[in-house]
Amino acid sequence: MNERKGFVDPKFLEELRQKNEITEVVSSYIPLNKKGNTHWACCPFHHERTPSFAVNEADQFYHCFGCSVSGNVIKFVQEMESTDFMGAVRILAARAKMEVPENNFDSEKAVQAKKKRDALAAIMLDSARFYRSNLYSGDSRADAHLEYISNRQMTPTTVKKFGIGASLDFFGLADYLQEKGYSRADLLDSGVLTESKSGKLIDSQGGRLIFPIINAFDEVVAFGGRLLEKRDFAKYKNTKETMLFNKSKTLYNINLLKKLKRTQPIKEVIIVEGYMDTISLYQAGFENVVASMGTSLTKDQARLVKRYSENILISYDGDFAGQKADLRGLEILKDEHLNVKVVPMPEGLDPDDVAKQGKEAYQKCLDAAMPLIDYKIHALERKYDIQKSEEKRLFLAEALKVVNTAESETVKEELLKKLRDKTGITYQSLERDLSGVKKEKKTETPIQQKIIVEAGQGSDKNAKAARFILAAKLFSAEYATEFDLKSVRFLNEVHQVIAEYVLSREQAGERIRPSELFEILDEDCAEFNEILDLNYGDKLSDGVAERFFADSVKVLQIDFLDREIGALKAKIETETDEAEKKELMKKLTESMQKKKKIR
Repeated sequence: MNERKGFVDPKFLEELRQKNEITEVVSSYIPLNKKGNTHWACCPFHHERTPSFAVNEADQFYHCFGCSVSGNVIKFVQEMESTDFMGAVRILAARAKMEVPENNFDSEKAVQAKKKRDALAAIMLDSARFYRSNLYSGDSRADAHLEYISNRQMTPTTVKKFGIGASLDFFGLADYLQEKGYSRADLLDSGVLTESKSGKLIDSQGGRLIFPIINAFDEVVAFGGRLLEKRDFAKYKNTKETMLFNKSKTLYNINLLKKLKRTQPIKEVIIVEGYMDTISLYQAGFENVVASMGTSLTKDQARLVKRYSENILISYDGDFAGQKADLRGLEILKDEHLNVKVVPMPEGLDPDDVAKQGKEAYQKCLDAAMPLIDYKIHALERKYDIQKSEEKRLFLAEALKVVNTAESETVKEELLKKLRDKTGITYQSLERDLSGVKKEKKTETPIQQKIIVEAGQGSDKNAKAARFILAAKLFSAEYATEFDLKSVRFLNEVHQVIAEYVLSREQAGERIRPSELFEILDEDCAEFNEILDLNYGDKLSDGVAERFFADSVKVLQIDFLDREIGALKAKIETETDEAEKKELMKKLTESMQKKKKIR
């Protein structure tokens, strides 16, 4: 269940929702058309021509009957702004001219952590301004930086857009920041400064060309520095990880991607490796680009980019093929249910090189993008020389393992035909060999195991009955008003939470508000969406609905009694104490009579 609400005072959240009426907020993003008591629009979260996105003004939530997304006003802003829960809270608070009070944080320790974070953010912003002012200061020490920019064909507009700057030495930034009154501890914790062997504060990016790393909230959280002359040091260097900066949770250029999403839907996102790849592609007209900053992709980065598009194009260097660590990163994207394609680059070239040849040159690479499974085989082709018999055999052994991971027989057939054409081995032989390849079993995590167990709790008939009962109660169907939810048992955890919520509101004499459940249940709760789907048309309101409600109650009551009868029979078989056995027989008879009466 969702623990986000615990970070914010419930009373503050309630006031925030009241001051941000959902139809007003939603209509500021997309046009709404009112029909009856519902406002309709084409869903902003999936492609459609016929409006299926409904905003319920009375209950203050939205639900799409096409793709099943749903939420309250906070969740809507969270999705549209590609931010987290607290980010959406702050946006809505600003809209309603409300201040998010500091005492919404759980403890004094958290209050201090927030103050610390604010101090580090201020240091980063001042550092970015300092670096930027250095670049065009006229100081001869910036000549090398400007020459590099010119050689890489970056325009002044691009330099300004990305906030590129210059570190001229090791001491200027330290002096500048100390004069501003920042504490030594905060300066070191920010990562922009480090200590020399003598204990003096120095610029950790001394002498480098500076690329500010900016998060989705337009905060400078770190810097990337590019060495301008050959030394034994690394060519690129990032700020150390800090309270503000976690490399595995950050993507370079995410701030501009977020701005792009506000102006248009993003069909796909291009992921590259480094700063210059990003900047060159952006300058060439491909604004839908972010960089992983040289690391293998992580689950956090996958979830971050998923906020902007489900279609991902991986565009790494021309020598990328066969790098196992990077291929594992692509599997992470796939595991997050993203549609992944890999853009093949000319051997030895990177996206920066190709982008300099013009937009059309890079577009040709994009047009040649291939699904991940095809690219894995492509990578193997570059690993082995299939003109040599021994290497061909090794290639086929690995390629067939890849083919065996395909999710459909159609894809397997297509890939086998490609292997036949590449190697000259008959399709029949390849198919026989494939049948002998063992499919790797994925180990289920405890969470996945829990889902599997829950999925098996009760039949589909029971699940439908439970959903209908809860929907009727949530949306105050007249025939369900007097029904006591305590007279039935729910096996599914989500159903239990919803039932507890309804009961608590009834006991307190308060109105049932379905929108409040979005703060209790996990995000994108599929089972809750199934229940919301029932609040459509006359599903809950006609005579058939009333009869189905009564039948649904019987289904759950009989299901509970069947379970109870089964458990009692099992106990009776093993019970040796005659008095206890007699008592169990009595209970069994009572349960069977109850079942007969219900039927």
